[in-house]
Amino acid sequence: MLLTATLVALVMGVRVWLQANRNARRARDGRPTVAFFHPYCNAGGGGERVLWCALRALQNRYQDVNFMVYTGDQGVTNQQILDGARRRFNILLPRPVQFVFLKHRLLVEASLFPHFTLIGQSVGSIFLGWEALTEFVPDVYIDSMGYAFTLPVFKYLGGCHVASYVHYPTISTDMLSVVRERNPRFNNADYISNNLFLSAVKVVYYCLLALLYGLAGSCSDVVMVNSSWTLNHILTLWRATNRTCLVYPPCDTHAFLQLPLDEDSDRKCHSIVSIGQFRPEKDHRLQIRAFRKVLQKKEAGLVAGPGGRESLRLVLIGGCRNQEDEDRVLMLRGLCQELGVADRVEFKLNVPFEELKRELGEATVGLHTMWNEHFGIGVVECMAAGTVILAHKSGGPRLDIVVPYEGRQTGFLAEDEDGYADAIERILALSPSARLEIRRNARHSVTRFSDQEFEACFLAAMEPLMGTLER
Repeated sequence: MLLTATLVALVMGVRVWLQANRNARRARDGRPTVAFFHPYCNAGGGGERVLWCALRALQNRYQDVNFMVYTGDQGVTNQQILDGARRRFNILLPRPVQFVFLKHRLLVEASLFPHFTLIGQSVGSIFLGWEALTEFVPDVYIDSMGYAFTLPVFKYLGGCHVASYVHYPTISTDMLSVVRERNPRFNNADYISNNLFLSAVKVVYYCLLALLYGLAGSCSDVVMVNSSWTLNHILTLWRATNRTCLVYPPCDTHAFLQLPLDEDSDRKCHSIVSIGQFRPEKDHRLQIRAFRKVLQKKEAGLVAGPGGRESLRLVLIGGCRNQEDEDRVLMLRGLCQELGVADRVEFKLNVPFEELKRELGEATVGLHTMWNEHFGIGVVECMAAGTVILAHKSGGPRLDIVVPYEGRQTGFLAEDEDGYADAIERILALSPSARLEIRRNARHSVTRFSDQEFEACFLAAMEPLMGTLER
């Protein structure tokens, strides 16, 4: 009882101290502050596009509120981060935002936890959240990157109203199924899937993590999810039905819709373009292996269209968050050399927005291979740009994106190496007019994923929390 009383007194003392800091800051600034927790805000992925579009929407609506971002990026200035957002996403904020540069982002790096990675990163996020909270106590806290274990820190210690935008659940029933069925995946090593005892231990570990994750997530006052797939998992884990809503992420459909949409009958080289950060779950290895099969059949004259292997090229476009991602790119380059396709595969890292648009405008096929992708902004961008999309038959692409539009086909889905190779062959075998019809259907279907739709839904979801701010 004495220890419990001491702990409660300590927590209350910390809460009073933090709220005193916030009150002093409010008195000094004369206005409330909304803070986003996004340790990798200077990266170039879909999650960062959500961050900058959300900030732009809130700044335009709430003129008398300050906005701040917790970031773990080092060696960059505020202006360099904002310039990067404009260059990569074509997003210009109406006014500057404040940044708090966190020094211990390493605590959420997967490389720090070679074993028990998920629980290690989750505990690490608590300490990183504590660092953020002690640096600055906001009025409203928004976790825009999926660190649910920071929510109770800010709510119960900082006394903040908290919201979350969930791109991908930390743990899901699908992950449990993979372990139970002993299927090897990027997050289920062969030595575990081949061992009954280790698989059983991992199932227990995942179940415990799912329980803790659900408790942490249930603290959120407002929960936004990015797809039907994510919605189903979050409703099961967080059990916050009345506070959860579906807000599709913003895709730069306007910029890509300006690209011309014509028949590609005079195209001498067909580009297959992939967009996605160089993370293990994106499965770039599958893309390279499937492309090799297509090249082999092309050389044997089994793929429609003139020319040999020189008539096809694979372009991998994506961002690198850290040294681990850069090492992965080196490994992928080595794989290309090993498979004999290095001369037909190009890597484009952290490219400017204009170059991304140009590559998509010249592409025939848009390629996506992530299993259970939570949504798939890159898939939408490929469809808006006028490529024939070939995505993984799971997650957001299957449930929300590559679905019939007014009863007409919008793209193709595949699951494994042979399936992807066969689908690419079918796309190339289509007549230019048939490809054009699919491209038109896809382009018409993506208007529901525009920046404008996102901003309207995001503001509607955040209105209850923003209404609590005393101006």
